[in-house]
Amino acid sequence: MGQSPSTPAVPLRRETPSAHRTNSNPPTSLIESPETHGGGVDRDYVSDIPDECLALIFQSLCSGDRKQCSLVCRRWFVAEGQSRVRISLDAKAELVRQVPSLFNRFDSISKLALKCDRRSISISDDALAMISLRCPNLVRLKLRGCRELTDLGMAMFAKNCRGLKKLSCGSCSFGVRGMNAVLDNCSALEELSVKRLRGIMDGGAAAAETIGPGVAAASLRTICLKELYNGQCFGPLILGSKNLKTLRVFRCAGDWDVLMEAITERVTGLVEIHMERVQVSDRGLAAISSCSSLEILHLVKTPECTNVGVVSIAERCKLLRKLHIDGWKTNRIGDEGLVVIAQGCVKLQELVLIGVNPTCLSLGLLGANCPNLERVALCGSESVGDEELSCIASKFVALKKLCIKGCPVSDHGMEALAEGCPNLVKVKVKKCKFVTAEGADFLRARRGPVTVNLDTDAMEPLDASTSDGGVDSGAYNDPVDGQVPVVLNLPSSSNGRSSMSKSRLGFLAGRNFVACTFRRS
Repeated sequence: MGQSPSTPAVPLRRETPSAHRTNSNPPTSLIESPETHGGGVDRDYVSDIPDECLALIFQSLCSGDRKQCSLVCRRWFVAEGQSRVRISLDAKAELVRQVPSLFNRFDSISKLALKCDRRSISISDDALAMISLRCPNLVRLKLRGCRELTDLGMAMFAKNCRGLKKLSCGSCSFGVRGMNAVLDNCSALEELSVKRLRGIMDGGAAAAETIGPGVAAASLRTICLKELYNGQCFGPLILGSKNLKTLRVFRCAGDWDVLMEAITERVTGLVEIHMERVQVSDRGLAAISSCSSLEILHLVKTPECTNVGVVSIAERCKLLRKLHIDGWKTNRIGDEGLVVIAQGCVKLQELVLIGVNPTCLSLGLLGANCPNLERVALCGSESVGDEELSCIASKFVALKKLCIKGCPVSDHGMEALAEGCPNLVKVKVKKCKFVTAEGADFLRARRGPVTVNLDTDAMEPLDASTSDGGVDSGAYNDPVDGQVPVVLNLPSSSNGRSSMSKSRLGFLAGRNFVACTFRRS
């Protein structure tokens, strides 16, 4: 997997071969021994390149190429190691023996991912403490499946890495005290993502304790909670995070209406809110509507939310840019709410409706009143047929990307699209049995620059789940091939979780529809 360019955390130090670490066993230089041609000696121009420039070159290479370059000579070996700022490691128990030599070479690491599979024993507190001592400049830490870590290990880590800015942990065994240790010591923490934290899910006295706020509350900008049995124990942290901008809650038990009322009363600057498969109703949406700065709202599989709650959002959240609603085919959100959205949220740029049944009434108003509406997805909408598609074609002047999935549209709708939406660049049609290859070809022929993707395979479950595309999707997983016992290429949770696990948890295994539809080119 390639590595994105990044500036070294500390200035590189040029070392001579004799000064290099003895336990790294770097190769003998091929470049440092110039060849002789015709009695003369060719100059080695590569040696004139400063280490800082070498670092920038290495950072533009993929991981495999970096490894090969590090084997060219001792100097490159040293420069490549010191220019690394991110690595992803297999966090099995055996890693503890490799920590000294590994972090002697990669001594500028600021972003670290540690992941252990379920069949292996993970690193323990001692290994994490050793890593924290050797990575004092760590700003991002991602933990997955580290079931041997306890509250004590997290406390030691937090005291040594007080500059941490992002923490993502999933399927780990530490609990409330370990999380509080991080919040009490890491005053620069900006992003926190917690998924299936076993020390909290297991119940008992520890689970009854609350988390936060701690000194980190002042700096937190994003909080993401996933699949927590007692997710509401994070209430004090959320309430104390006065500068919080993004709150994501996925599949966390408990009634969130009361907590949302308290949160929105004290945290007034929220810009993005995701609620997926949580117990929230129109009362909670009324509380969310008090966030006048709200720009992004996702309501996914919240069956107690109705048009009443959507209307309250539309009337007060005038800055809304992205709205995703999965009505779960409950028919409790429809034209009534969408009409008010069209009238009140004129800055809307992206609209995703799944299991919601809009008609020409609401669609026409959305097209007429929302001049910046560029991305629309309609999935599993029984009311969206050729007439509604014709309405979109004539009214949605700014539309660039359109996705229709599982709707009763036909080739006639494709013909309508060919005559409208002057800014259209991409159309995706999936699981619409009345749309044929001829209809797609007609649209391509009439609108040459428009990309048309047609998928007419058998129907599959429609899912608007966005939780697996959140803040902990592995943004800094840069493997170090050949330098550690096992190197991991960390996948996002939507691809890495086995189907058996999904079945057991009762979640749909469909791909992230929204991410596929609106992926940036």
